[in-house]
Amino acid sequence: MKALRLESPKVWQRVDIAEPPAPGPEDAVVRVHRMGICGTDLSGYLGKMPFFSYPRIPGHELGVEVVAVGSEVTGVKVGDRCSIEPYINCRQCHACKRGFTNCCESNQTLGVHCDGGLTPLFTIAARKLHVSKSLDFEQLALVETLAIGCHAVARAAITPEDVVAVIGAGPIGLSVIEFVKLTGARFSVVDVNASRLAFCRDRMGVESTIMADDKLAENLKAFGSGHLPDVVIDATGHSGSMQRGFELVAHGGGRLVYVGITTDTVSFAHPVFHRPEGTLLCSRNALPGDFRRIIDLIEAGKIDTRPWITHRIGFDDVIGEFPNLVRPDSGAIKAIIDIGV
Repeated sequence: MKALRLESPKVWQRVDIAEPPAPGPEDAVVRVHRMGICGTDLSGYLGKMPFFSYPRIPGHELGVEVVAVGSEVTGVKVGDRCSIEPYINCRQCHACKRGFTNCCESNQTLGVHCDGGLTPLFTIAARKLHVSKSLDFEQLALVETLAIGCHAVARAAITPEDVVAVIGAGPIGLSVIEFVKLTGARFSVVDVNASRLAFCRDRMGVESTIMADDKLAENLKAFGSGHLPDVVIDATGHSGSMQRGFELVAHGGGRLVYVGITTDTVSFAHPVFHRPEGTLLCSRNALPGDFRRIIDLIEAGKIDTRPWITHRIGFDDVIGEFPNLVRPDSGAIKAIIDIGV
């Protein structure tokens, strides 16, 4: 069975692997139809993702079809179309027992810590499958990206009275935008890339965008009618941007939320963040309920995933296309791989 594996940063190999055996009692075998390429995959390719290990078959944004289920599986059946919750948790650690399955002490994320879905078939714990009766495989492959934004906005506890800045208009930033919209808060999107800001305005209906230049704090104050944002969500994974965020939160309990991940040290001058009584929050992965909520929202037409997909790639073209996708001028917002089963 075909698969694509990263042997080391920037080194792909097409390999043949064994087809999965019959599933265990609580497992399912799934057929992968679509895989979304996310920042984690691109960072893993570049060697900049701190949790990525090699060699590794990537792929955790997946639209799949169930082809076999174990004897004790309930809730999913052969033929179901599903999104995958790719965070494999132990169910035994302190975090898991408290319901924080996204922060499992032994977490194994598909395509990062263990092999993922860049292959036609694999085995997964059936509890990680989220069924939809109506979404297509491309939509299902985007659910995990949206779940990252969903969880981050929940962490931020945004109210309709808040002023919000979303820094970074890549795929994770776009997922954050979708859920900030649903809070009813006023928000602006910040980026260094004018074309990404234009995408937010023209394709996603974002009313306010701001360039991340030397006047950023001044412009954010103007947007906030004289005060900085109550909530700043940084989706860049860029240490410079993440450090700057400490200076951008409003006095009176402003919140800074990190969604992106960097391998660099992030530091700040303590008085800058102490003075406004700031709160720093990190957002990791997502929870099972986030996946169900997102599927319901897409099915109800409240989230439209169509503008996101800018590139479609066949399985046989992945190795050749990856260097293009990491270029800043690629214009890629979300690329989807057709596994071609």
